[in-house]
Amino acid sequence: MKIGVAGAGLLGRLLAYVLSRQGHELSVFDPASGPDARGAAGWTAAGMLSPTAELESADINVFNHGLRSIERWAEIIPSLRRHASFDRAGSLLLAHRHDVGAARRMIDLLMQKAPEQHRPQALPMQELARLEPDIQGPSQAWLLPHEGHLNTVEAMQALYASADAVHWHWNSRVASLSAYTLHTSSQDYRFDWVFDVRGTGARGDAPAGPAKLLSCRNVRGVRGEIFWLHAPNVQLHRPIRLLHPRHRVYMVPRSDNVIVVGASELESEDRSPVSLRSTVELLAAAHSVMPALAEARVVHSETNLRPALIDNLPRIEHETGLTRINGLFRHGWLIAPALVDDALAELNFEA
Repeated sequence: MKIGVAGAGLLGRLLAYVLSRQGHELSVFDPASGPDARGAAGWTAAGMLSPTAELESADINVFNHGLRSIERWAEIIPSLRRHASFDRAGSLLLAHRHDVGAARRMIDLLMQKAPEQHRPQALPMQELARLEPDIQGPSQAWLLPHEGHLNTVEAMQALYASADAVHWHWNSRVASLSAYTLHTSSQDYRFDWVFDVRGTGARGDAPAGPAKLLSCRNVRGVRGEIFWLHAPNVQLHRPIRLLHPRHRVYMVPRSDNVIVVGASELESEDRSPVSLRSTVELLAAAHSVMPALAEARVVHSETNLRPALIDNLPRIEHETGLTRINGLFRHGWLIAPALVDDALAELNFEA
């Protein structure tokens, strides 16, 4: 089949990779200037694969999609032509002594919502010191053993490099879509099927009336902010989340002695650089968990907008000749492979 894809972010690259391996001919359109232009939200994400931790605000479907996607990443990553780091060493939830009450409320929630084998496991401080010697500030810790993380930048590049028979149309903003047709400002393109995975870019052709509330096109942006810290003398082996009454600060290890620090979500569509308040709060929280980060260097900061629907849950919509996938919110890398598999299965495409 000849297939058109609007959007070259995480979902667009996954679709290109999966469908090209099935023998289809893909054309992917994106307003970015090239394959490494960092416009899509997938570039900015820290890459935590945390189905249990996300149950704080997500439903059991996101959890189940997350478990399936971790297994799919374990299959996909080794098959890519370029290296992309992927690890399944679990993740940690941490709390300072004065925040134990707020932390306990979240732990109790996860204990209620997660299946038994995925519930948080209380971790003695001696065991925490063995697993992560450079974590010294928190007074309580819990292990989520079935979680993992990947390097999102490497994975975005590797998915692009591993998709055969794909025509990449850069600097090509999709103005609208209809059955079997993708419309840019200069031309209409006809296909055997079209996928709309533009994220926040899908807002331009939102429908009118009550149907809009339940549509993939009724999407808003939720701001995310991250810092890259270069810390050659600090070791971190798995993602950690600091449980705090006001915000969830996470830290994720990457290659080349880099640790990514970020906050889960900010209800804002502002794409401006990171604020002073966020800088102070996030980096102070990171330092409180790992005092050895005092001499780390801030080598990069970035903001982006995650695409979210009214209920903060993902959605797949099929029309004749057109499929829309949107609303991945802060769960993008966690659930994307399972969503792609579900969408293709519903269309009876080859698994």
